Amino acid sequence: MMAVQIILALLCSVGIGVWLGAKAGAKTAFTRFMLIASAGFLITVCLLEVFPAVYGTLDHSIGLFVLAGVLLQMLLENMTKGFEHGHFHPQEDRSVVPVSLMLGLFIHAFVEGIPLQGHHLTSPYLQGILIHNLPISIVLGAYLFGEKKNRTTSILIVLLFAAASPLGYLLGGYISERLVHIAMAVVGGIFLHISSVIIFESNKNHQTDWKKFGFVLSGIIMALLLHTLHDH
Repeated sequence: MMAVQIILALLCSVGIGVWLGAKAGAKTAFTRFMLIASAGFLITVCLLEVFPAVYGTLDHSIGLFVLAGVLLQMLLENMTKGFEHGHFHPQEDRSVVPVSLMLGLFIHAFVEGIPLQGHHLTSPYLQGILIHNLPISIVLGAYLFGEKKNRTTSILIVLLFAAASPLGYLLGGYISERLVHIAMAVVGGIFLHISSVIIFESNKNHQTDWKKFGFVLSGIIMALLLHTLHDH
């Protein structure tokens, strides 16, 4: 039953985001708020949930997989053109949706789903994925359905992205505990990279944007509350 609830939550986070993007577009105050708040949420989950879990294995090589996650995300960004940050830098031909975009988003979401085994709906890790999915899906919906693109192709891309984390979650139930911990370490690197880029990429002249600071702080507070309330 819990597995069904987690899968439904993952599917809904993508579906709601794509619907919002198709209806309202990606350049909204809500999207920006969700994006920046999700960065604060992710970096808190990374430091309070992911890192203690992976380093608690006493596997001295686990840090290498965190670094691998950072490098993997850097490579994926070349494929997705920034969707994980809640924005997209289009190529000259916007009428074509590159296969690399579909593949990059699928890999990103699939890896995040693998460590979900053993988590519950109130898990900060799961909530981090759900919150992170929203701005990505909003931008994806705006990009795919806000312009005259092939509707069948657009729906296929959304379905692949929506299915990626659930498929990773299901795979996590069939692999060894060590591989799940390795996947968690890789996700830690991914979360660390994404949240850092979102928080620091738009700071002008190294000046503090207090509104942005407030959004990041709100994400941190939400994650801290979930961490405190979550039954470990």
